[in-house]
Amino acid sequence: MSELDTQHHDSLHSMREIMDNADCLISQSEVEAALDRMAEAMTERLGDKLPVFYCVMNGGLITTGHLLTRLGFPLEVDYLHATRYRGRTRGGELFWRVSPEIPMAGRHVVIVDDILDEGATLAAILEYCREAQAASVSTAVLVDKRHDRKAVPGLKADYCGLEVEDRYVFGFGMDYKGYWRNAPGIFAPKGM
Repeated sequence: MSELDTQHHDSLHSMREIMDNADCLISQSEVEAALDRMAEAMTERLGDKLPVFYCVMNGGLITTGHLLTRLGFPLEVDYLHATRYRGRTRGGELFWRVSPEIPMAGRHVVIVDDILDEGATLAAILEYCREAQAASVSTAVLVDKRHDRKAVPGLKADYCGLEVEDRYVFGFGMDYKGYWRNAPGIFAPKGM
């Protein structure tokens, strides 16, 4: 076995072990019910607005996909991929890996992501949307993590499916070391 094959085998084994021993915090059926509730609230508030939904990559991909199929009104979809500069520039400044293509000016914008943890990048994206003169900006996250370390005090998503305890979580878009975004539910590694 080559060194690369050995590394691959070790990684595969360790990732399977993480999943086999993980605590399931929220089941697939609970996630589905939460998405149904979010879609109902969005339909009520946005159904006549011709909104544009922006998926925050990569984490928001699965939540966005599952959410959009529940929305029975006309909407547009785009995506964005942003990170905050660290160290060299002021906090909150965004670096666009992929910037949005559909203009936000005058539009009802919905930013969809997997989790609201500390929310620094989400807060910066919201500021960008306001500066882009969106008619309204709302946020949708599948999971809000319960703690008092939010980047902006009181930061909350307009549409939130579930809350989780303050643990490292993965599944349904959230990753563990780049893996398990595809896990069918919300999980936490044992002991983390």
